[in-house]
Amino acid sequence: MPFTPDAQLDLAFSADLIPTEVAQQLPAELHLRPLASTDYHRGHLAVLSVLTVVTDPGEDAWRAQFEAVRAAPRTYYPIVIMDKPSDRIVAVGTTFIERKFLRGLGCVGHIEDIAVDKSQQGKKLGLRIIHALTAISENSGCYKTILNCSDSNIPFYEKCGFQKKENEMAKYAPEGRAQTPRL
Repeated sequence: MPFTPDAQLDLAFSADLIPTEVAQQLPAELHLRPLASTDYHRGHLAVLSVLTVVTDPGEDAWRAQFEAVRAAPRTYYPIVIMDKPSDRIVAVGTTFIERKFLRGLGCVGHIEDIAVDKSQQGKKLGLRIIHALTAISENSGCYKTILNCSDSNIPFYEKCGFQKKENEMAKYAPEGRAQTPRL
């Protein structure tokens, strides 16, 4: 499948928000861009499955989620790294902007769902994703950018400029409860 240029895609947000200097650090056969409405067919869910169990909701439901993300402007910034020869996704990540009532009505960037295809790990693609998402967060006016990670990933995120701070807590919904948001 030939590589699809950004101009031919329906993107989640403007590609101009991705720092050129980060994209230029990738090898020539890779391309960094926002998630596109047709990325269901480019392996988006397969790359995310590196992180956890991913249930395929089907193309229509995936597209509805894409549209829901895009319907919240200046909030969600999902990005992908594409392998040009195959036109397939090899790395993903998202930052979302939380608007606060404290710190002078400040904003916080949250980085989520960083995943790199197993065949591409060790090539600094995760680092490039983190740098791009952090820049989007900072360029959006966020006073900090945060993420959660396992203890084993702390050294990687420290290399990306993050520092260990406080603790994460989680409470999961009971089994059997609907997993689709009721928004």
